[in-house]
Amino acid sequence: MTNLKYSLLIISVLLGSINMAFAQKSKQDQLEERRQELRQEIKKINSLLFENTSKKKSQTSLVEDLNYKLSVRRNLIKVTNEQANLLTREINTNQNKISNLNKELQILKDNYSKLIVKSYKNKNKQSRIMFLLSSNNFKQAYKRLQYINQYSDYQKKQGQEISVKTLELQNTNAILIKQKSSKDALIKENRIAQQELEKDVAQQQLIIASIQKDLDKFSAEVKQKQREVDKIDKEIKDIIRVAIAKSKKKAKTSTKSNTNTSKAEEFALTAETKALATNFLNNKGKLPWPVEKGVVKVRYGTQPHPVNRSLTIQSNGVRIATVPNAEVRAVFNGEVLAVSKPRRGSITIMIQHGSYVTSYTNLKEVYVTEGQKVKTKQNIGKIYTNSLTNETVLRFSIFKNTDTQNPAYWIYKM
Repeated sequence: MTNLKYSLLIISVLLGSINMAFAQKSKQDQLEERRQELRQEIKKINSLLFENTSKKKSQTSLVEDLNYKLSVRRNLIKVTNEQANLLTREINTNQNKISNLNKELQILKDNYSKLIVKSYKNKNKQSRIMFLLSSNNFKQAYKRLQYINQYSDYQKKQGQEISVKTLELQNTNAILIKQKSSKDALIKENRIAQQELEKDVAQQQLIIASIQKDLDKFSAEVKQKQREVDKIDKEIKDIIRVAIAKSKKKAKTSTKSNTNTSKAEEFALTAETKALATNFLNNKGKLPWPVEKGVVKVRYGTQPHPVNRSLTIQSNGVRIATVPNAEVRAVFNGEVLAVSKPRRGSITIMIQHGSYVTSYTNLKEVYVTEGQKVKTKQNIGKIYTNSLTNETVLRFSIFKNTDTQNPAYWIYKM
């Protein structure tokens, strides 16, 4: 029975150590997962945006890329600092625990030493027998026998408690050593990241200083680029409006009763397309990337330009940098709504998913035709690569009817 209690005590100590290790593990795991994501993001940025230095980028593009890289690098440093700070708190807790355990262990050892000495003096069997025989009556002899047994059990218990405390101390020490090693590694990594950040900042400042010399020309280039983007966005919305008008006309002439009544700029949906739209919505945040490998160099929404803060960048979608000759793929099941091939400029493919539309702009080849059904991750075309800058950038947008959506909310881990 005593051995069973001792085994249970050992198990409880081990479980206690494990629980202590896991108490902050959840937070540490979240930070570590985010840190690894940011590290991978920087690798992709270097590979996709800064690897081929033989091609000269425009200053506008280079500033955008550097600005994005800096933001990711700063996030990495911030997350790594949070991890190091959390480890510092854990280390302090464990150091206090070790100090308390050492004190408790010393007290236990001192008491145990006294017990051993006393036990040694009374270890003679004859002394024990005489102790019992010298009893005045049977009741006293019985009590003295109980005392001897209790004393022996207490001695064993003290020895077991010392073993348990020693084991707990060893486990805590092992955790502490591991925590200190992890913290040192994080500090070293952050020091390197800070040095890389300073290099990138210095490069960005040189470019900005060069741009400031001819700010008017630079501003004109930014505005011209925005006008081109706005023109494409208008064409996409016009195509969607025409498609909406067609769906309404078809719904009016249809004798079926399973079409819905829609507002001015909403698709008239059949039961089938309504189910497709619901399925698309249910996959919000889980849709695959439209490219196999890429980084978002310009995000959704209105944002100030990184150099001239008086200028704004309006993005109805995201701009994803990828590898040369990369293929673009559909992010969900749907039907090709349109393939726009202007005389000048890149090709746009639009895919309808019920009341939702995804658009893929800046293509040089198309593998699908209007009205064709497509599946999730099906390759639909090849992205155009700028021969002068070697940049391969996909403009990707999501619409609900004619309203733009933020792709970052829809695409997995964007």
